[in-house]
Amino acid sequence: QIAPSMLAADFLHLDKDVEIVNENADLFHLDIMDGVFVPNISYGFPVVEAIATVARKPMDAHLMIVHPEKYIERFARIGVSMLSFHLNATDKPAQTLLHIRETGMKAGLVINPDMPVDSLYPYLHLCDYIILMSVYAGFGGQKFIEHSIEKVKELRKLINETGSKALIEVDGGVTFETAPRLVKAGVDVLVSGNTVFSAPDPEQAI
Repeated sequence: QIAPSMLAADFLHLDKDVEIVNENADLFHLDIMDGVFVPNISYGFPVVEAIATVARKPMDAHLMIVHPEKYIERFARIGVSMLSFHLNATDKPAQTLLHIRETGMKAGLVINPDMPVDSLYPYLHLCDYIILMSVYAGFGGQKFIEHSIEKVKELRKLINETGSKALIEVDGGVTFETAPRLVKAGVDVLVSGNTVFSAPDPEQAI
């Protein structure tokens, strides 16, 4: 599945880029940053609510914020289908995953490149998907970190061994060069921002 990252969209003409995703992609990837958990601020509820009014594809919100548990109900009310948070953003990951699922959303856990795959092990049975960051969370347009390919293979093995049904999503540095390698390693969902929205023809890029 292809999930264009709306962080790279044209915010002066957001309706145009939303329609590109509606017509060509599988998911809207929404990066929510608070300037505390990551050193950047992106956008919040007003933008997500605006996209929700016209989105015909599911919204996949990636929370790069402290205390993600505080906002679960509100994202569910807006109509977000998938909600993920960073493993180290809360001291109650299991409880937070359960709460997300209770609202009817799919629950995801995210780890940065410096976190080992086996840190996910205690929570895999509660996850509908895992996001492996292949750059450090906080900014678009970063260079792909090569050892991410090995981490995907490692996670695919762990998912198979545990009988988990979690999908593997990769976020960061997904380009025409890295995408085929990621899929070959076992990725189910590709998040791509600049490669899609900076392309001469975003529809063709998707």
